[in-house]
Amino acid sequence: MSIKVTDDLGRALVVARPPQRIVSLVPSDTHNVIALGARDRLVGCTTYCEVDGIPAVGGTKNVDVEAVIALQPDFVIANQEENARKSLEALAGRVPILVSFPRRVEQGISHLARLARILFTEGRTKPPAVVEELIRRAYERVSLPKVPAPNVRAFIPIWMDPLMTINGDTFGSDVLAHVGVENAFGDRLRLYPLAADLGKAAAQDPSGRDERYPRIALDEVTRRGADLIVLPDEPHAFTAEDEAVLRGALPKARVIRVNGKDLFWYGAWTIDALDRLGRIIVGDAAN
Repeated sequence: MSIKVTDDLGRALVVARPPQRIVSLVPSDTHNVIALGARDRLVGCTTYCEVDGIPAVGGTKNVDVEAVIALQPDFVIANQEENARKSLEALAGRVPILVSFPRRVEQGISHLARLARILFTEGRTKPPAVVEELIRRAYERVSLPKVPAPNVRAFIPIWMDPLMTINGDTFGSDVLAHVGVENAFGDRLRLYPLAADLGKAAAQDPSGRDERYPRIALDEVTRRGADLIVLPDEPHAFTAEDEAVLRGALPKARVIRVNGKDLFWYGAWTIDALDRLGRIIVGDAAN
């Protein structure tokens, strides 16, 4: 039987039968599909997806649309933030495509459950036991109360030139909130143009552009202050020299390097990532 789902762009999608030829344009969704026991249905992924033996159709930002179509997928999984709008629009008229955009941990888990529904729409009265167990664990983990913040305030850079961070309306910031960490730039919007973000010009109308990743100067980092500097290993690989510069802005802060996937991969990966980050970040702060 068919089901009707709504993606994170608000588009209704009718799935008549479980997709058998899936192209995933998002590394975390490639992981989700595999975690849900459907690796054999993946016929394409990106160069950043951590899986062997499946054809790559480009990177997340430069998807080769014709390569995707050549694989004859009956379902494509994409993300509004990770994939270029032009590629998604080109694919939307040619193949069923589900676009996600989770900004909260709970939304990432709901997306995982939505994928499970799509993958097992018929042929069973209920999903396989392994799928039911994964979804149960996911909802149980995110239903736990957020850890009370033990006076931990963190600065989380994601790029160095220009220096960029995340605000409170991002998935990574919500992951940290779940383990008791306050984002020092939680209320900071990205301003346009760059000079405005750096406090050197008046801000202009953002005109619908993403305001969640502010570009900042080191003196603003110092003014806001933080107990921790959390350095993910993606999307930017911070060097020892980068770390030294950031330590100069926050000389009393601890520096913790973390797996970027634990902050930014939504869905199945998050289930165990929350506990890992809790041990690393909050445990370190208590020492």
